[in-house]
Amino acid sequence: MNVTGQQILRAFFAPCAASWCVVTAACSNGSAAPPPHVDEVPPAESLVSAPSTPQLRVPPGYDIVKIASLRGPRVILPRDDGSLFVTQTGDDLLALVADRDGDGQYEVTTLRRNLDSPHGMALHGGFLYIANTGAVVRSVLDSAGLPTGALETVARYSHGGGHFTRSIVFGDDGGMYVSIGSSCNLCIETSPDRAAVMRFDADGRNGRVFARGLRNAVGMAVHPVTRAIWVSQHERDNLKPDHENLPPEEINILQDGGDYGWPYCHSDRVPNPEYNDQARCDRTIPPALKMQAHSAPLGMTFLATATQLPKDWRGDLLLSFHGSWNRDTPTGAKVVRIRVQNNRPVSYEDFVVGWQRANGSRWGRPADVAVAHDGSVLIADDFGDAIWRLSRVSGGDRREGRTGRPEQQPR
Repeated sequence: MNVTGQQILRAFFAPCAASWCVVTAACSNGSAAPPPHVDEVPPAESLVSAPSTPQLRVPPGYDIVKIASLRGPRVILPRDDGSLFVTQTGDDLLALVADRDGDGQYEVTTLRRNLDSPHGMALHGGFLYIANTGAVVRSVLDSAGLPTGALETVARYSHGGGHFTRSIVFGDDGGMYVSIGSSCNLCIETSPDRAAVMRFDADGRNGRVFARGLRNAVGMAVHPVTRAIWVSQHERDNLKPDHENLPPEEINILQDGGDYGWPYCHSDRVPNPEYNDQARCDRTIPPALKMQAHSAPLGMTFLATATQLPKDWRGDLLLSFHGSWNRDTPTGAKVVRIRVQNNRPVSYEDFVVGWQRANGSRWGRPADVAVAHDGSVLIADDFGDAIWRLSRVSGGDRREGRTGRPEQQPR
């Protein structure tokens, strides 16, 4: 990526604002159809100003602090020693973010330069894998768990056009799954690996389309029980009669060979008017969860190891909303909690909000969320050039819903 990459990221995602009640708002011209059903609910407990960062509102009993400052952090990969691998997509960098002196503030060390819009990362088989815009590369890890030696290219795929970031996870079968977004807002792709999740062997061989019809599935996570791959899905723009609220963003649970509709369909198998093919849409898989249109869902993580959160939350999912860029009433720029029942998403609610000001401008935009080694929650903010840490307030055991001795941490 050239030197204008960071400028492109910042300019494309312009500042705006939102609140959870925006799902009930119609377009400003008063002529729009009512918004479609989405699965949003208000938080079970009202969010409160964070003690250390009162501009942000968090669940009662928690605090959120900035632990690191670095340009455009996009994806976080926590390490067992408490440090983090972080991709700086707009600057083509991989960084190590570590609290070397134990003062709570993390220092930044550049590990790799001259990457190509690096985004998703995964640790597997003694390698660090990095998903660049046109290929997955990997590096052997040394005895300290840091990448060493030359990068090896293990898999290539289509790139160019829109949606240039790539995400990566390893499945329960040891396969490498890479999400490759569409080249356009709405079109019939000529390359089968666009708007799809590809499956490769760990060495990059035997690549094939695993799931398709996914316009831009940026967030990827493996369910801790079923081991199915869940993705967050950016849906299309400029859909009449109500581009403000149509179509909803999605959570999809991937099936081998599954077709999730794009570009022919949106929502629950509703034909896009440009194609109007209901029969084709009837053969697609509907979304597992529908969310406010244009929220731009990005990174997500299950909470199975989030020991600083209540036990009854640990089957749930956190998802970062980067926020809208073309909505008259802005939405997003927050982190939401997706409630999961019987291994299916059932609703979502605000978890951390406040990066959007009342006048619609933004001072931050969540791009990723992860669980740290100590069970706290980490948030990458690529607009505010920060990494945030949400943790339980000392003396209040919100994990058990009471004040008292903290639950013993796993070793």
